Amino acid sequence: MSTLVLVETDADGVAETSGEALTFARGLGDPVRALVIGELSEAVTSQLSDYGVEAVHHANGPAFETYAAAAWAAAVVAAARETDAGVVLASGTPRGMEAMAHSAVRLGASMAANTVEAVSRHPMVVNRQVLGGSVLEQMQVDGDIAVLTVAGHACEAVPADAPTTPAISTLEVEVPESDLIAKVVRTEPGEPDESGGLKAARVVVGGGRGTGGPDGFGDLTELAELLGGVVGVTRVVTSLGWRPHAEQVGQTGSRISPELYIPCGISGAIQHWAGCSSAKTILAINTEADAPMVTKAHYAVIGDLHEVLPAINEELRRRRG
Repeated sequence: MSTLVLVETDADGVAETSGEALTFARGLGDPVRALVIGELSEAVTSQLSDYGVEAVHHANGPAFETYAAAAWAAAVVAAARETDAGVVLASGTPRGMEAMAHSAVRLGASMAANTVEAVSRHPMVVNRQVLGGSVLEQMQVDGDIAVLTVAGHACEAVPADAPTTPAISTLEVEVPESDLIAKVVRTEPGEPDESGGLKAARVVVGGGRGTGGPDGFGDLTELAELLGGVVGVTRVVTSLGWRPHAEQVGQTGSRISPELYIPCGISGAIQHWAGCSSAKTILAINTEADAPMVTKAHYAVIGDLHEVLPAINEELRRRRG
């Protein structure tokens, strides 16, 4: 038995979320095999080696020149059967979720989406995010094949202890015209994604409606700078035009997993919690002791952020001389 991972790629090679999925797959204990659809570059092959992949199955050709979920599922099914896969998984990206859903139907398998942890392998039991990430559900995935998607930032993308020399083979896939009815026919450039620093930051200082307005972020920004971190905000802040969307944390923004998250004046709605629940330590600053963010935080300071933050900043400056 093996674990098959559908790997998405970008200009730098293996996409970060696919690196996370490969790391998750290694933890299951079975040999890890990768499926790459489309171009297979030397950078991708080298990175798959670093992640401990034992074999790479490459699906290419006219049917895969553009994205079509059903065509990708045809490749996943072919690779799963060729590799005798006991687990088939992908990262929880839009493409990963769609391709895995199609694949699960074709394989007659159960699917667990947004998985964050494997509790056991035999039987396959996982913890997964539901209700926008505000709740964890434990699910047993029955059947000969388990189909999973791994929630973004559920684990850190970590190379294997020792690189492998994966065997590379071309995967023969029959893709009927019916699998190409729905496909990408045109792509247009969108606004540049400037959220990379937020997703990678070790410290994030968050601001919500409690900041009071666009002029209320001075102390937050200073604290973030003193701690070597960045500023993150809630959806209401960006909706009001106080801060740019690139700083938004939440279900419709960025999902973060810093070492320290300091939400200031943030009530902690489910949509925001979905984006910050993976933080290692949460220190909430809020005037309401029963605010959801306060009750879920590891530590909390009950008070006005405009009084608390200046005191923290002053103490940090004093200690640093």
